[in-house]
Amino acid sequence: MSKSDFIVVTTPTVAGYKIKKVLGMVTGLTPRTRGVGGIFKASLQSLKGGEITAFTSEIEKARIEAVERTIEKAKEMGANAIVGMDMETSDIGQTNVTLISATGTAVIIEAE
Repeated sequence: MSKSDFIVVTTPTVAGYKIKKVLGMVTGLTPRTRGVGGIFKASLQSLKGGEITAFTSEIEKARIEAVERTIEKAKEMGANAIVGMDMETSDIGQTNVTLISATGTAVIIEAE
C-alpha cells in the first residue's frame, strides 16, 4: 500500500491486511437544507410519484462530503484506513435541514 492510498470499508476488517493500531472513532457531518427552488421542484415531482430527483443529487453530494470529512479527520490522527464505516441521515426538527453523517474507526493497517 502506497502512502497516497487510503482504504475505507464498512466491514470490521480489511481482507489481506491486519490492524496494527486502533486510533479511535471519526465522524464527518454535513447539514443540508433544501432551497426554495428545490422544494418547489420536489413538490411538483411528488405529485406524480416516484423518485424525487431534485433531492437525489444533493443527497449524493452530501454523502461524498461527509465521507471526505471523515477521511480527513482520520488522516489527521495518522490513520491509513477506516473500518466499520456507517452512514446515517436525519432531519433536524422542523427546520428543513437534513444531517448526513459518516462514522467509522480510524486505524493503521499493514499488508499481511
